[in-house]
Amino acid sequence: MLSVKIQHRFERFELDVEFEVPSGVTALFGRSGSGKTTVANAVAGLLKPHQAKISIDEFVLVDTQNKHFVPIHRREVGYVFQESRLFPHLTVQDNLKFGANGRAGNEADDLIELLGIGHLLDRMPHGLSGGERQRIAIGRALLSNPKVLIADEPLAALDDARKGEILPYFEKLRDELSLPILYVSHSVTEVARLATSVVVLEDGKVSRHGKALDVLGDPNLVPTDVRSIGAVLECLVVGYADDALCTVQVGEQRLFVPRVEHNLGEVIRLRIPAHEVILATEEPKNLSALNILSGTIEAVRPIPGSGVIISVDTGAGSVLARVTQRSVERLGLTVGLHCYAIIKSVAIAPEDVGS
Repeated sequence: MLSVKIQHRFERFELDVEFEVPSGVTALFGRSGSGKTTVANAVAGLLKPHQAKISIDEFVLVDTQNKHFVPIHRREVGYVFQESRLFPHLTVQDNLKFGANGRAGNEADDLIELLGIGHLLDRMPHGLSGGERQRIAIGRALLSNPKVLIADEPLAALDDARKGEILPYFEKLRDELSLPILYVSHSVTEVARLATSVVVLEDGKVSRHGKALDVLGDPNLVPTDVRSIGAVLECLVVGYADDALCTVQVGEQRLFVPRVEHNLGEVIRLRIPAHEVILATEEPKNLSALNILSGTIEAVRPIPGSGVIISVDTGAGSVLARVTQRSVERLGLTVGLHCYAIIKSVAIAPEDVGS
């Protein structure tokens, strides 16, 4: 468990946060300038806070009250930056060896296999793709045998294809390593796929902290942009068809989603963007949309402009819909009203479906 309590003042910005990071992926989420990287740097030792108490279990990294500050090289914290920062004159194997610290040979081999980089060991960094370089950077950080791993916007410098390549490896790290991972991001898609818990920062303060599904499905959450608002559901893969779709079970409901590379019976996570959900007050018929969920409106929240976020409690969990104020008035959408949430299966993008 990583425990964080930090107060730090810049000329025009003040950070005041307190939270804990258990095993799994805790996403530090918020707009640019909210203080995410400042927190990460304070944990890693790249920043000396004005006031702080930071510890990993009983190992105290910072205690300003007692003038205690562990230097970077003794912190046992792995750090993955936006850029891979590999040594260009060293092979992949030598880059990995540079980070190795106390991991036995078999354990290091298992990590190399987990990241799928065994075939790259004799290559030079300049001949690797961005995704491959980032996997090497992750491996180097983990070979230092850290007690905590920090990933600061690790996919920000990658295109969509490379992001899609890296995300499954972070899912493996989350599921197979008993390690607290602090994942800094402003991408809802990344957070929805990876996070077990979420700490939302706004103007240097913690505005929400809790389980990922609860935080991301909160209609009051203000993400980086309005098109990022959406609910996250955990589903069970129950069937595949020949039309590039698969069937998932969510509570009492079944949904059709784009085909995913998961075995029957596996649990996956699904993000449904609010702008792709249509509401109806009567049961819709003869629609091309495949997914129709019956539910009750549990929250109505205006957002900047003419938009309104509606939270609908369905048999599959809470689903968010973004509609206009005019639609709210015309349909009489109020808390407690029974309605139907209509979701296009194609609206659930493959990158929003993860394990």
